[in-house]
Amino acid sequence: MANPYKIVKDFEETIAEYAGAKYGVAVESCCAAIFLSLQSFNIGNIFTEITIPKMTYPGVAMAIANSNNHINFTDKKWRGIYRLDPTTIIDSALRFRKGMYIKKTLYCLSFHYKKHLPIGRGGMILTDDKKVYNWFKMARFDGRKETPLSQDNAAIIGWNMYMTPEQAARGLELFETIKNKNLSDLKVKDQHYPDLSKWRCFR
Repeated sequence: MANPYKIVKDFEETIAEYAGAKYGVAVESCCAAIFLSLQSFNIGNIFTEITIPKMTYPGVAMAIANSNNHINFTDKKWRGIYRLDPTTIIDSALRFRKGMYIKKTLYCLSFHYKKHLPIGRGGMILTDDKKVYNWFKMARFDGRKETPLSQDNAAIIGWNMYMTPEQAARGLELFETIKNKNLSDLKVKDQHYPDLSKWRCFR
């Protein structure tokens, strides 16, 4: 019987090695990666305010709000990546290149048809912390281990944010076409991000 979890693991290990990280945890989107990263901080260290650029994807701010943190928008320009200050979470939605991982961070990637790795939808958290890695693996999969539901007994409360094997397989296929390319950061202006500080829900 085929193991549907192995293709996701293969994708995680391939991207982590390319990026220079020990571990990768594939999820359904970059926003899911950021949300889970914020949840990992909230286990023992709740931030009251997190600063991000006002020109970014709305889901990042939504993840902060849904983690019960106040959002502070800044006018600071960014390119490729930015940090959710004061955390060690990095939003790397517009950067994908060999060796990109920054040590001691939770480095969040975005896979989308408009991004460097153009699968339909997906994201990943890169980390060198095995304890956090193990928590992410269960948290993104309903608090479960990667075993058939009939054989499982969830250890923690989690979320349904697992990357599907179909997306992982597509990611591996497309990665082979770009892995040797020198990929430039995507431009912020080309993303047509709105000024989130003006959105009613964030006031």
